[in-house]
Amino acid sequence: MKKHDTTMRSFQTTRSSPLRLVVALVAGCALLGACAVKESGYGVGPQAEREAKLQQSTRDTAPDTPGMYLSLIDRMQAQGLYYASLAHIDAYEKQYGVSPDSILLRADALRATDQPAASASAYAQLLNTPLAARGYRGLGLLAGASGDFERASQSLGQAAELAPTDVATLSDLGYARLRAGDVAGARVPLMKAAELDGHNQKVIGNIALYLLADGQTARAQALVKEQKLAPDVRAQLRDEAAKVAAASRARRVNDPRAAKPAVPHAPGAATALPAPTPSVASVQAVDQPQRLLQRFAQ
Repeated sequence: MKKHDTTMRSFQTTRSSPLRLVVALVAGCALLGACAVKESGYGVGPQAEREAKLQQSTRDTAPDTPGMYLSLIDRMQAQGLYYASLAHIDAYEKQYGVSPDSILLRADALRATDQPAASASAYAQLLNTPLAARGYRGLGLLAGASGDFERASQSLGQAAELAPTDVATLSDLGYARLRAGDVAGARVPLMKAAELDGHNQKVIGNIALYLLADGQTARAQALVKEQKLAPDVRAQLRDEAAKVAAASRARRVNDPRAAKPAVPHAPGAATALPAPTPSVASVQAVDQPQRLLQRFAQ
């Protein structure tokens, strides 16, 4: 935070427009390794060098347009500068007015800075705009973060209806349904996400979790092995599988009509896991996961 405070103080001495300030901040972060790599030293020398680079970055001006400003704010958020982006969203809306795009940027920044109530209010403002899908997705992510995966599934399901090819939404919907104990309901959105983007590591992780939850431990093991998932990812899968199992048990208690899912097993780091006796549901779905594993292995 000290590095970011110092950078912002250097901007206060400039007389540039708000857009030039964000240009300088984004360009300066790129010069400093996207503000993510800890520097080897501090003091007068490094500080003077940083300020000189920032001043150099402001010499080439960018078009002072609303679209360019929003794009630069989006880049700031991609670099993790959510608090700074909130300040520039204020500046943008003061200069150009409120728009669905600025509301979305604000909602995302509020969610990332642990302000869920304000973030939910902003996402709700998007539900009657062309960005309604992003609004529902944001509300779903907030619900999931609070542990309410039933509500998360509902909101993400609405988002998926409005944006049926959005991979992130489909993957999040599948995960939310797993965490809500609805293993069967997670299959279709996850398979859609996998076929739309078979190299997405988040999707692959959720597919592995689904295979575990569905009792297809041999295929889950094969997927983990083929993708060379890191040990910490494997550990997370084991933890998540336990949570899905608990949610599935709770779902059966609350709804005795729910189908009994297979008991999930976590993939081991080295030892092979025995193939389970497949249920009727898993037999019907067996070909599709197998083709999925072949696709990932290519």
